[in-house]
Order: sequence, then structure tokens, then C-alpha cells
Amino acid sequence: MNAKKATSEANVVARNRRARHNYFIESTIEAGIMLHGTEVKSLRLGQSSIEESYATDRDNNLVLLNAYIPEYRSASVTQHEPRRPRTLLLRKRELAKLIDAVSREGITIVPLSIYFNGRGFAKVELGIAKGKRQHEKRDSIKERDWKRDQARIMRAR
Repeated sequence: MNAKKATSEANVVARNRRARHNYFIESTIEAGIMLHGTEVKSLRLGQSSIEESYATDRDNNLVLLNAYIPEYRSASVTQHEPRRPRTLLLRKRELAKLIDAVSREGITIVPLSIYFNGRGFAKVELGIAKGKRQHEKRDSIKERDWKRDQARIMRAR
């Protein structure tokens, strides 16, 4: 279930940096997202946040909850709700795999990034993740610091 790699950094409008710290990402998948017009315009301004969001199953559909897309100030009367549930678009087979993964204990679906693909469509990179315990987070930090020190030592030679 590997997704196509998220496109260039210029197209990424929101990134969940804490996800790789708080979870072991087992695999990733790319999904479309149903948005209103003002949400797309607001996303293009790059002021959204997916730090606290997650995806869950509702009536055999995958829904992104708690993603923050601010209101578009230049819009007239029709505005969207900033934290409304947003439907994710997947193929039936991919959706079945994700729902099956969520039904297992300790597995969650977290958005890793929201970006615009080459055709201009908003996409969400989802990670099938298993939560880290506190000591596992500390081990990850130690390993990252050691690799950084190793690189520093090798550059000095």
C-alpha cells in the first residue's frame, strides 16, 4: 500500500511533523479529499494544520477529522467550517485494507501531509501507524542524535 511519493516540497501545504515522532509508520497511501471551494483557496494560502487530525471509518467511508483549514477571508457569505469532517477518496480495495488495518488493535490512520499534485488536485498522504510508547520515543531521539554525531565525525575526517 505504498503511495506515490509526495510531490515536490513547493506543493506541500500542510505537514504533520509530530506523526513520525509519535507513531511507527508501517506504510503510506495517497488519498483524495473532498473540499469546498473556499477550503481549496484557503489551502493554497498554506495556513492549514493537520497536527491533531486523524482518519476514521464512518459508514464505510474514511473521514478526516480535526483537520484545521481556516476560513477564506475574501469569500462572501458562503464559508466553510474550519474543523468539519472531510471525506477521503479511495478505491474500494484500498478502503477495505485501511478499515481492516484500523480494526486491529493499536493501529490508527494519521495524515502525514496535504499537497497539490501535478494536476492541481488536493491529496492527503496517509500513514498506517502504530503508537510509540514513551521509552520508544526516547530511543528514537537517541538514535537520531547518534547518527547526527556520526555524520559530524565523518565530515571532520
